[in-house]
Amino acid sequence: MKTAVVTDSTAYIPKELREKLDIYMIPLSVIFGNETYQEEIDISASDFYEEVKHKELPTTSQPPVGQFVELFEKLSKEYDAVISIHLSSGISGTFQGAVTAGGMVKGIEVYPFDSEISCMVQGFYVLESAEMAATGKSPQEIINRLDEMKQSIRAYFMVDDLSHLQRGGRLSSAQALIGSLLQVKPLLHFEQKVIVPFEKIRTRKKAMKRIVELLEEDAKSGEPYRAAIIHANREEEANEWKAELEAQFSNVEFMISYFGPVIGTHLGEGSMGLGWVKKKAD
Repeated sequence: MKTAVVTDSTAYIPKELREKLDIYMIPLSVIFGNETYQEEIDISASDFYEEVKHKELPTTSQPPVGQFVELFEKLSKEYDAVISIHLSSGISGTFQGAVTAGGMVKGIEVYPFDSEISCMVQGFYVLESAEMAATGKSPQEIINRLDEMKQSIRAYFMVDDLSHLQRGGRLSSAQALIGSLLQVKPLLHFEQKVIVPFEKIRTRKKAMKRIVELLEEDAKSGEPYRAAIIHANREEEANEWKAELEAQFSNVEFMISYFGPVIGTHLGEGSMGLGWVKKKAD
């Protein structure tokens, strides 16, 4: 059985890696006024952060169901099944779009998977699926592994300015107001598919230190982990953090990723996150 792997652009898996691993991608869009840009296709993360400096903050939109239908129909000529992995259904209707399209397409079995998260942590599920599909694992075996990964996946992130999350409707006004009044750098995470504050922390430095403590709690078992440092236009800071973390955690494999246009619209420039998952035992 030949299985295709599909995700959306918010996993922020670089194009060369998607091509190497045969990962298909459906883009979400950012809309500046009357101009719509498909992220990862029409606009890059660096271009986006440049644009928002002198334009109104854009809105974001999920892919039309027709785009899923078109891709699934194309894949049906070559594949028997599709694992379609998407950002949390609690913050976007993208996953539901995959479910709807899966029910409309003949000749291919579609397995939609709600990552309940986003960015490269969503990407962990995608990379694992692609590696398993390449070795001929069945769709059910892949889904079982993704469910297993969900037990150990963690991600925490910190935003410089809560107003973006509030304006995009991803955080309540009261929470944003409290944060801005106290100059708090809240540590956020996904809980039951939505973004909620995890802890209120005063400074950026302390927030990042706290994230490292949370990683330490899991990594002290000595088991192998895969982790991603995720930044919103703070590459230098991300590289420095990676060097520090690699020196501290010998059992964790670190990579650097980014908050692209769609997620960056809601979090704002300067945001920083760290996500990790336990690697599969050999």
